[in-house]
Amino acid sequence: MTKNIGTIDRILRAALGLGLLYLALVSGLPLFEGSLAKYGAAAIGGVMLATSALRTCPLYSLFGFKTCREC
Repeated sequence: MTKNIGTIDRILRAALGLGLLYLALVSGLPLFEGSLAKYGAAAIGGVMLATSALRTCPLYSLFGFKTCREC
């Protein structure tokens, strides 16, 4: 898989992923007490962290987007 995520995009994805995982697993907010919200936020957070770590987004590949200059 070719890299298609730039540095700023990568940082934002990692921050969003960590934030969603925190909200889903640790925060204890009433919104995240339900199964759908809790597991949905955890799944999206995990995907965001994975795409950030791998520097590849399948949706970007599908639509031909790139946010990195050196790719």
